Amino acid sequence: MKPYKILMVEDDLSLINGLTFAIRKQGYEIDVARTRLETDAVWDSGKYDLVILDVSLPDGSGFDICQKIRETSTIPIMFLTAADEETDIIMGLDIGADDYITKPFKLAVFLSRINALLRRSDNFSRQDTELTSNGITILPLKGEGYKNGKPLELTSGEYKLLCLFMENPDMILSAEQILGRLWDCDENFIDNRTLAVYIRRLRMKIEDDPGEPVRIVTVRGMGYKWNTNL
Repeated sequence: MKPYKILMVEDDLSLINGLTFAIRKQGYEIDVARTRLETDAVWDSGKYDLVILDVSLPDGSGFDICQKIRETSTIPIMFLTAADEETDIIMGLDIGADDYITKPFKLAVFLSRINALLRRSDNFSRQDTELTSNGITILPLKGEGYKNGKPLELTSGEYKLLCLFMENPDMILSAEQILGRLWDCDENFIDNRTLAVYIRRLRMKIEDDPGEPVRIVTVRGMGYKWNTNL
C-alpha cells in the first residue's frame, strides 16, 4: 500500500525538524512549505492525504490557504498553531478545517490525531453504498453529497458527520457517541463546542432554513438525530 503523504505548512525550523522526524517514523511521507508562496507552488489536490497548517506565516495566513484548498478538495486539514483564541479556533473550523491543535502540544496526541484523521478519511472513502434521505444523497465511494440533485460543497469533517447521521436515521446520537465514532476520541480531543460548530456549519448547507432545522434536529439534553419524519 502506498504510504500516506502529508503537506505541512510551517515556518519554525526547530518545529519542522522535530515533527518531520516524528511523522516519518510513523511511516508517512511529508513535504514542508514555509510560506504561502511555497504552498501554492507545491500544492496538488491529488498528491496529498492530509494538510497541516500554521495560521501565522511570513507572507500571509493559513486561513487563506485553508479556504483555497477547500475550493477544490475535501482533504483532511489540521491547524497546528499558537493562535489559541476561541475566535481563531471557530474561524478555522468554520472555513473547513477538520481539527485544530494549539501550541504547546504533546507529540503523542498530535500523532494520534493525524492517525485518526487519515484512518477516518480512508474508511469513509472506501464505502460503496449510496445513502439517500430527505432530499440528500451521499455517494461515499466518491466522497460526494447532493441536495435535491445539486452538489453540496462539504469539507471532510462535514461529509463524515453527514454520513454518520444518515447511516443512523431517527436514532439519537449523543455528543460523546459522535465524537468517538468520527475522531476516535479516547481523550477530550474535540469538545462539545467544536462539535456544535460542525453541526451548525453542516446545517447551513443542507437545511432549507438553518435557523429552523428539520433534518438534523437537536434533542434537548440527549444529542442530535437525523429526522426522517419531514
